[in-house]
Amino acid sequence: MNPEEILAKAGDVLGVRRVFGEPIERDGVLVIPVAVAVGGGGGGSGPDDQGTGGGFGGIVRGIGVYAIRDGEVRFVPAIDAVALSVIALLLARTLTRGVRRHRRHAHHGRAAVDR
Repeated sequence: MNPEEILAKAGDVLGVRRVFGEPIERDGVLVIPVAVAVGGGGGGSGPDDQGTGGGFGGIVRGIGVYAIRDGEVRFVPAIDAVALSVIALLLARTLTRGVRRHRRHAHHGRAAVDR
């Protein structure tokens, strides 16, 4: 597969059809799924019939929907429990380290004043 073919396949995988899903209508509400698509690729070549290569990777992740009712459009985000958990853990870790560092510096500062 040459680089042009790889790029064509990447376009198919990460195109607008993957970002906006098929609209669904229920109870007078038109719902359009929305995703974010990210990808990357690489290629290679070599002299004559030696050392060819190429590759592509990507991810498509749902981020919410557009809900249309009575001519009004609103975006309803998807809640990603895993991502929220990771962010909460990282924030807790950062805050814990900051408190420890503050206490350590405050304790050393008092000790120097007491001497």
